[in-house]
Amino acid sequence: MNRFGVNTWLRLIAGFFILLSVLLGYTVDTRFYLFTAFVGLNLFQSAFTGWCPMMTLLRRMGVPA
Repeated sequence: MNRFGVNTWLRLIAGFFILLSVLLGYTVDTRFYLFTAFVGLNLFQSAFTGWCPMMTLLRRMGVPA
């Protein structure tokens, strides 16, 4: 069985959050765009630091590296 690793799950979750928040920002309230910015900034900082809160959470949940 092919199990997704931490990086794959991170990309799936980040992509889902971005798509969902853009959709909600367009249809419900523009303040949802702030969540889009939060996800983007988190991905940006993780590129420089190598640390991402979601990766820590996924590892604690037992997702393989």
